[in-house]
Amino acid sequence: MHADEMWKHSTGKGVKVAVIDTGVNPQTPSLKGQVLVDEVPDAAKYHVTRDYVGHGTSMAEIIAGTGAGGGIKGLAPGAKIIPIRVGLDALKDREERAKSLTSPEAIRAAADSDAKIINMSFGSEYYEGEEEDAVKYAASKGKLLFASIGNGGDKGNKREYPSSDPYVTGVAAVDKAGTVGNFSTYGNYVDLSAPGLNLPGWCDTTFTQYCDTQGTSNASAIASASAALVWSAHPDWTANQVLRSLIDTAGRTWPKGKPSKYLGYGLMRPRLVLADKNFDPGPANRDPLAAENGTAPDEDITATKSPAASPSAKTPAKDTGSSGGPTSAAKDADSGSDNTQTWVIIGAVAAVLVIAGAGLAVKRARRNA
Repeated sequence: MHADEMWKHSTGKGVKVAVIDTGVNPQTPSLKGQVLVDEVPDAAKYHVTRDYVGHGTSMAEIIAGTGAGGGIKGLAPGAKIIPIRVGLDALKDREERAKSLTSPEAIRAAADSDAKIINMSFGSEYYEGEEEDAVKYAASKGKLLFASIGNGGDKGNKREYPSSDPYVTGVAAVDKAGTVGNFSTYGNYVDLSAPGLNLPGWCDTTFTQYCDTQGTSNASAIASASAALVWSAHPDWTANQVLRSLIDTAGRTWPKGKPSKYLGYGLMRPRLVLADKNFDPGPANRDPLAAENGTAPDEDITATKSPAASPSAKTPAKDTGSSGGPTSAAKDADSGSDNTQTWVIIGAVAAVLVIAGAGLAVKRARRNA
């Protein structure tokens, strides 16, 4: 992705990203000064900085880590993080789960924040109408939403939510060669792809060492960071324009209008947007994923009556992730807490494995992959 080249044009400065996850620890060396705890909506303040797995902190660092203290340097180190903690199945304490937000509540809280981008590196095979309503509410407020597509590609390949909800961009994971991970869930609800294999992430909640991780969680975080870079360089653009620019410049070897069921519209290359000062992002009010979202091409959700703004009543969380939790998995610990290497999330993309397939009849997608 040529991060060093992109940082000459943009670091994501001025853009806030809501990270809906297991909580974010703002005291890791890489995140000091990067987490806007004071900007968390009142409805989401409960234990928001207590990361019960370490996953949310890892996603925040991949997006906006500074690299300080040998930590992860994210793809958009100038961006800021607004943490929103959700009660996923990985939160085993039932009392804590009851006090934590459900997915619909978390999405609405993020929508009510000043974040432009909402990252959701989690998923569940269970559809929730309340969750879809929350997503539409966020989209109506001009937010750009990304979610991990799921890690079940080699385990039944079940469609997941919220990545399959309308107005959510589902992101698949590729390795540094551009080959899709065999675990990455596939189907005609994949919208884009990004690096997701062999990236560092915290091994556990002691926050003493990084592990080598893989998952579509990482890919969603990279996608959110990519959008932050573009939006920082073009603050007057809408969410539609930012997303369209990433779709139009995505790396692919197949026709632009026929997305792959493994990689969607292609591999994100925000540097091509940043390098072109005269880049045309298209109309501000036209949804670039209208076919997938089931909307008219010129329909602008931000101009329509939004779903009810009041938070949904609490219901038992079903956000299990593709493997019973957030959509990434850690393995192979590195040398430990004395590691001083700065991890730079670059994920160079050189080649693409294209696998064509028949379109699946799903609730959200209406494309013929």
